Amino acid sequence: MEKVSLKNIPNETKITLLKELGYDSDGEFVIDSIGNKIKDRYVDVFIRIDNMVILPGSVIILDNNEVSISNYIEEFGDVF
Repeated sequence: MEKVSLKNIPNETKITLLKELGYDSDGEFVIDSIGNKIKDRYVDVFIRIDNMVILPGSVIILDNNEVSISNYIEEFGDVF
């Protein structure tokens, strides 16, 4: 599996990816199919499209921060 960084991908492409996964964006935040902003499952922040991360083998969208990634690895194992 090839790993791809989302950092340098244009927002339009990120939004297309989100739509393929059943999500969307209001241009700033990741939103669900009914328009609610999505919060990171480990820290209490809304996920910004410019700071989102989708880890390999997952459709879970997280905020790109050390706490969220550490908790994800603890819960699901090392995917790297």
